[in-house]
Amino acid sequence: MESSISDPHRPLLRAVASSTRPLYQLLKSLSFTTKIHVDVSEGGIRFSADNNRVMSGVAHWDKNLFTSYTTEFPLPAHRDDANSDSDDAEDEVQVASFQISLPALLETLQIFGAADAATRQARADVDPYRSNVKNYHSNAFSNQTLGMTGTCSISYEQEGGPFSVVLEEAGVKTTCDLTTYVDEAPEDIPWDVGDLSFKIITQARWLLDALAEIAPTTPDKLTIVVSRREPYVRLTSAGGSLGTSTVDFAKGKDLFETFSVRERWIQTFKFDTIKAATEAMRIASKVSLRGDRQGVLNMQLMVEVEGAGNNYLDFRFVPYAVHEDDEEDEGEGEEGAGGEEMDEDF
Repeated sequence: MESSISDPHRPLLRAVASSTRPLYQLLKSLSFTTKIHVDVSEGGIRFSADNNRVMSGVAHWDKNLFTSYTTEFPLPAHRDDANSDSDDAEDEVQVASFQISLPALLETLQIFGAADAATRQARADVDPYRSNVKNYHSNAFSNQTLGMTGTCSISYEQEGGPFSVVLEEAGVKTTCDLTTYVDEAPEDIPWDVGDLSFKIITQARWLLDALAEIAPTTPDKLTIVVSRREPYVRLTSAGGSLGTSTVDFAKGKDLFETFSVRERWIQTFKFDTIKAATEAMRIASKVSLRGDRQGVLNMQLMVEVEGAGNNYLDFRFVPYAVHEDDEEDEGEGEEGAGGEEMDEDF
């Protein structure tokens, strides 16, 4: 794997992967939208998506997912100036940005595995929350699980050009040139990592199974309560045609790898936005939940990929506005537990 800044005739990006399965699964976690923003850098490819400013998601194709990964960025204008500061130039992060159709890219990546993908999708449509307990695999991308063989070559020749994907298997080669759009990147949902109310790390399957318990009531809203006292975490649905449902993590300290709460945190979200992250929960091994004092929920999921280490999916959710008359100050008098300093990563 290498990167350089030299030949203007070489493509901005050229990468080769031995399987499309990890690429497909990581990207499918953002299928709550139809258009994604792409940032190509020396470290990999970053995909970001936004859903009406109430939900955002980020997926990374780390360069370790590829057997070969090469970038060629043009020289910045000031680099031609003999008096420019070479140290500042070296510190600059070179990025090529564009937008692309997500459904078109997903369809391209699973061309050779279309039959298997259709079968898996049919099962998902019947039970989109199928439990991780029986069907969970600690490594969703093991050789036994992949199912998509052959090679995948990706290239991006120049700004404004197509995003090209070449798939080859058993002598059959398919080339797809996907149209790119030059547009402004969506603004990140404001989230203050320096002012967190809580941080929890647990297995992703526990959260998926909790949502599976709630989903049958077809709720409109999901209220999340995090406290130092039992129940440590409570998920409550509301607005469903079949009533309400509540899931308590009463034995939270046994289920959580990390449990740190500075103050009681309660926020209500649109259920469908949380539901949109269940695809990521199915392939992840761990999930980190963090909430800041303005009510934004951050969900970071760790996905283990055989031979490529850990990859991460990141989501942010904006809560419903809370009126002062509806707020309950039930956190008074809580003290003691959960005083450890909160980490920023797994």
